[in-house]
Formats: sequence, C-alpha cells, structure tokens
Amino acid sequence: MTVDDAIKALSSDILKLVNDNYVLGLGSGRAATALVRSLSSYLKEKNIRVKAVPTSLQIKLEAERGGIPIIEADQIEHIDVVFDGADQIDEEKNMIKGGGGALLRENILINIAKKVVIIADESKFVKKLNRSVPIEVHPFARNTAAKQIQKYGGKTILRTIERGYPFVTENGNIILDSDFGEISKPRELAEKLIQIPGVIEVGIFTRKPDIIYKIKENGSFDVLT
Repeated sequence: MTVDDAIKALSSDILKLVNDNYVLGLGSGRAATALVRSLSSYLKEKNIRVKAVPTSLQIKLEAERGGIPIIEADQIEHIDVVFDGADQIDEEKNMIKGGGGALLRENILINIAKKVVIIADESKFVKKLNRSVPIEVHPFARNTAAKQIQKYGGKTILRTIERGYPFVTENGNIILDSDFGEISKPRELAEKLIQIPGVIEVGIFTRKPDIIYKIKENGSFDVLT
C-alpha cells in the first residue's frame, strides 16, 4: 500500500475535523495532495461548505479541480484547521519542512491556525532532527547569508532544478538547503537563523502539531496528540 493509498484509507478519520463554514489551510507536498483529493469528495458527500487557503500553486490547482472554493490568506483572520505533511519530526514534535519549497506560506498558516494536523509516514520520525534544513533567502543575500549560516555550523547547498538553474520559490526567493547534522536545540537554531539579514524563512517549525497521523508501512496508522 502506498502513502497515497493509506491517506485515502484514513481520510474518513481525518476529515471528521472539518465542519461547515470552516477556513482550511492546505499544505504542500504528497500528503497534502492526496488529502485534498479526498476532501473534495467528502465536502460534496456531506454538503459541507468551506473556504481553503492553499500554500502553493500545485495545491491551488488540485483544489480548483476538486471544486473547493479558494480564498487568499490576506482575506482571513484565522485558519480553523491546517492539513499538512512534514519532512521530519523529532520526539518533541519539532518539524523540518520545506522540501517542496513552500515553507514561508506553510509557516504563516500554521502559526495562525486553531488546529494543526500533520500527516507523515513512519520514516519521517526521528529522535532528533538531522536532515538538511531548507532556508528561504532573498537572492541578493545568497552569498552573505550562506556565510552567516556556515558560522552556525550549516553546510549550505543552493537548491537547483534539473537543468541546474536555481530553484525559485513562489515568493521569488532561493533556497539554501543547510546541513547542521543532529540538531539538539531546534528553537534556538531557528531563532538565530531568522535573524540573518536576507533570510526570509527557516524550515524548522517549532509550533507543535495538535494531531499527527503516523502512517505505517502496512497502511495502518497511529494518531498522536
């Protein structure tokens, strides 16, 4: 069973969190895409009306195909529930996000949400965060920010696309994927990095999810609260 199949199977449990007239935040990536497809059918079946704020063009197009009404983030004051995935989750529920490049918008929605729901397969769970951290940087600060990140122990690589051109976020910025090894103090590191001139967002998320769906290899799942 694939992760997509597992999300489809557990969507009946997840979507019970959606009520009429809710404003939903839709994260980016594989888990969010699979959930949006199930959400579309659920809304029609239950005759529930919602508005959704997508964090990427990919998810916006997916939502539009499913007939889910879209609203921009600057038109709302809160999010009732955010549904998103994660690249890595430690035992304290800190997360690394931004593998798809939407970390700025994802963090904005997560921090104004009443409830945060994360869906991730069991390979994403670790004792301490240890994968590279996506850091969104203004292009003007590419070299200066990289030097500052390196002072904090990060080995930086400019994210590129297949042809070798820099990956550009939907906000017009670049991403420096930065390897710090094992991260023992995620909040402290994130606070230092965000202070670097030119750094727009850091892919260390310290707002704890309210609910985590941990998908196992056999397609079953645990609910962590």
